[in-house]
Amino acid sequence: MNRRALLIAPLLPFASAVVGATAVADTTQQEGTMDGPKQRLVEANGIHLNIAEQGEGPLVLLCHGFPESWYSWRHQFAPLAAAGFHVVAPDMRGYGKSDRPQAIDQYTLLHLVGDLVGLADALGAPTAVIVGHDWGATVAWHAALLRPDRFRAVAGLSVPFRPRGKAPPTSLMPKTADAQFYQLYFQEPGLAEAELERDPRVALATMLYGGSGDAPRFDGGGIGMVSRTSGFLRGAVAAPAKLPAWLSDRDLDFYAGEFRRTGFRGALNWYRNIDRNWELLAPFAGAPVTVPALYIAGDRDMVVAFAGMDQLLANLKRFVLGLRKTVMLPGCGHWTQQERPAEVNATLIEFLRSLPT
Repeated sequence: MNRRALLIAPLLPFASAVVGATAVADTTQQEGTMDGPKQRLVEANGIHLNIAEQGEGPLVLLCHGFPESWYSWRHQFAPLAAAGFHVVAPDMRGYGKSDRPQAIDQYTLLHLVGDLVGLADALGAPTAVIVGHDWGATVAWHAALLRPDRFRAVAGLSVPFRPRGKAPPTSLMPKTADAQFYQLYFQEPGLAEAELERDPRVALATMLYGGSGDAPRFDGGGIGMVSRTSGFLRGAVAAPAKLPAWLSDRDLDFYAGEFRRTGFRGALNWYRNIDRNWELLAPFAGAPVTVPALYIAGDRDMVVAFAGMDQLLANLKRFVLGLRKTVMLPGCGHWTQQERPAEVNATLIEFLRSLPT
């Protein structure tokens, strides 16, 4: 399997739902430096979320995807804070220092959107702009869809908004006698965990490099398929000894340290709710995103090469009524804000400054 196909995950049809939340700030744990983002725990939607934050002004929430953490936004804090915004990136539910509920059904889109409503409450912000990447983009799009009263604008990186489909997503995933789509492989609790946790650093290096614009382009068939006998990582493009410029050994060590401590169960549980999301959020089928919106992706991101994506992107404004701009970054892979921080920061700041206060 080409591991760049890992990034297709959030593109499967999802639905939406209204979520309520209450939260109380807990500032007993803080980390960071005077110049960089500081970390602390807050209580939101009944769990504790670790957040990294910097700056003052209108709230901008940054939501990461799989397999990442708040750290994937490390290049955005200082520029967005300097532009006059309160920048907050949580470890999303199941990741990093945030709580990791054991039950699989605690990772639906309702829970994830509810966490962000609760986080905004905890920060005393009546509204926020929400920005997401990968799975975080799926959450961001749905937060804007469900609660436009709280999320006044949205930016999605890599993953565009996709309307809900007509059948449970896993029922449409390909499988053969020899292989199955990787999201089906992720469904069985413990199976993918055992493979990825065998050596988190190797697993993360493989996924991060394989999804980047630096990896060889994959033009063959069987995208996203996992052998039933060899597992997810075998056959993937291995990361070179010298990592690409956007990913340092220190960066990789940080990610590996987080997943070595937490394991991958919480992150994988997001995938195990794909069909549950589809069932719970049916009342919102066909509803468009109406708030001001921005979409950014790389032209070497496997997401934009996925079957049918050309048509979705060409018609995105039909489903995202407030779409102001689509930016395609030449040579950029899946890890948009990490691979091309300067371009992403400039585009985000331009978008943020264009919004009414």
